[in-house]
Amino acid sequence: MLSHFRRSVRVLAACILVTCFTVPPGLLAQTHVVSPADLQQEMLDATRARQRNLESVRQFLSSPRAEKALKSAHMDPAHVKTAVSTLSDQELAQLASRADKAQADFAAGKLSDRDLIVILVAIAALILIIVAVR
Repeated sequence: MLSHFRRSVRVLAACILVTCFTVPPGLLAQTHVVSPADLQQEMLDATRARQRNLESVRQFLSSPRAEKALKSAHMDPAHVKTAVSTLSDQELAQLASRADKAQADFAAGKLSDRDLIVILVAIAALILIIVAVR
């Protein structure tokens, strides 16, 4: 009987040791690499950046010169403005930086009206092509 008891204790000890060495410590700790608060903050930052980029491109397309240029290229300004919202975050960020640069260059006198029209029509065509491909 004593032998049977010792054997049971040894088996139990072996099972406990095997469990301790085979179960990864990370599984028991349940720690997360990124906290939910950090994830929420990243989402808010991405949303704010997208809104800024949308406003930048829409403001560029809403200027009187831009609308005139789009109409002269036989493009509907309203259609182009609505198509902007369907762009991906990366595409939108690229267009916003181009629009900001074009506005800054035009304000500084580095671009003429003709140059601005060419840039604007190219941006509008790019937006429409991206939307059409999807």
